[in-house]
Amino acid sequence: MSTSSTRLWRYFAKYALPLLLLAGAPAAAWAGSEGAALKQVATAIEHAHFASEGKTTSIAHLHLHHVINCLVGPKGKGFDGAVGDPCKGEGNGALNDFNGPQRERVTLEQALSLARIGTRLRYYEPAHHVALAVHALLIDAHKAMKGE
Repeated sequence: MSTSSTRLWRYFAKYALPLLLLAGAPAAAWAGSEGAALKQVATAIEHAHFASEGKTTSIAHLHLHHVINCLVGPKGKGFDGAVGDPCKGEGNGALNDFNGPQRERVTLEQALSLARIGTRLRYYEPAHHVALAVHALLIDAHKAMKGE
């Protein structure tokens, strides 16, 4: 290796490499939180589907509560551990872990609002239709979060 190449590598190792590593750290942390949000949204999608396929109002309510729990996390408003937490260990709630574009956040918030409405409906047919809408919104958000 020539003297000028050696100096260039030393400069790179001393100044440029640490900056590149530091610049990559926030991106890696962001990717981790987005990964947690994606997992929780995927689980919420499953439970919205279960809610829409359930044959009784109580099944629709149960799974819509699961959707709420996955979106808000254990410390979030409306979390109800008594109904179960299918997202336990996946993160802190999709809305808490998500740091992406506002459009996807709004879609997740809309799904949350509808899920809350669905848990208050007394009759099966309206609860079923709300669960279908929650499912559609979550799929839309999930695809956008993945860049599809």
